[in-house]
Amino acid sequence: MKKVLISRAGGYEELQLVERPTVEPGRDEVRIRVEAIGVNYADCVVRMGLYESARTYVGWPITPGFEVAGTIEALGEDVEDLELDQAVLAVTRFGGYSSELVVHRAQIFDRPRGWSVAEAAGLPSVALTAWYALSKLAHPEAGERVLVHSAAGGVGGSLVQQARIAGARVVGVVGAAHKLETVRQLGAERVIDKSLEDLESALAREYPGGFDVICDANGASTLQQSYDHLAPGGRLVVYGFHSMLPREGGRPSWLKLGWDYLRTPRFNPLRMTSENRSVLAFNLSFLFHRHDVLGRAMAEILRWAEEGSLTPAPVREYPLSRVADAHRDLESGQTVGKLVLRPDPDDGHA
Repeated sequence: MKKVLISRAGGYEELQLVERPTVEPGRDEVRIRVEAIGVNYADCVVRMGLYESARTYVGWPITPGFEVAGTIEALGEDVEDLELDQAVLAVTRFGGYSSELVVHRAQIFDRPRGWSVAEAAGLPSVALTAWYALSKLAHPEAGERVLVHSAAGGVGGSLVQQARIAGARVVGVVGAAHKLETVRQLGAERVIDKSLEDLESALAREYPGGFDVICDANGASTLQQSYDHLAPGGRLVVYGFHSMLPREGGRPSWLKLGWDYLRTPRFNPLRMTSENRSVLAFNLSFLFHRHDVLGRAMAEILRWAEEGSLTPAPVREYPLSRVADAHRDLESGQTVGKLVLRPDPDDGHA
């Protein structure tokens, strides 16, 4: 089989495609012939050496990747409810950038009907992140107002859709005009383009009462602003710090990282209590041991996908050999929806 291996923190040149022997599944594991791999911004952070759970669970060398779609190639002897050649998707804590993948049975799920293999590969990570932010932490209710930053990205788009499923009124924020229509089609009642209008002025003018939920993965550039625009009882959900990282070049600026770290707000619980506002934060990669939560979340996500209330993100595909191009494009901040890697059909199966 072929897989992408990163031997040390660095730029795009560290993404090396290598040959490795096929791995046999354990008793409660499944081996998948991978046909498509979802690319997430977290994968870029892993490559830069800044992803905490990568250091905690794997270290160097590491193969990034949290989600794949493909067909079942081999079953562990205790796995009796799946079949060879069955079309599935899977989640994994790293290791997804590979033409074959072995994971625990609890991390395997049916593909939603009507979704292509590339669309299915791009579903789990973003939908699970949005589900945890909204269904597990923020709990938006019908009629509440939700603000979603980076609303045209994979997670942002899923947040918009899942907030609409909950009956919330959604406002999306994007950074380029070509992203506006995508977010409108997902169900946002208003989309603010930061490249065309001042975000602070728009929020203060149009939403003086604030928001019940704000989802923000930008980091220092918007976190304080997001907190200040919470309504009484509002919940700020933090799941990333993307603005601290580079838009080009593939390597972080340590000076910028240090400056952004210093200006990242420290939320005072005394102030939060007196102002009746909350700050919630999470990293999904630390939750893989919770098979009960994973199963419950994916059951709901797949039901929404089958019903059509959760629709596929726009997909841009790259050969696995062009993984560096996918990382470069994702880091640019100009992409919409999901980027997906496609292994060569003959990789590891000559």
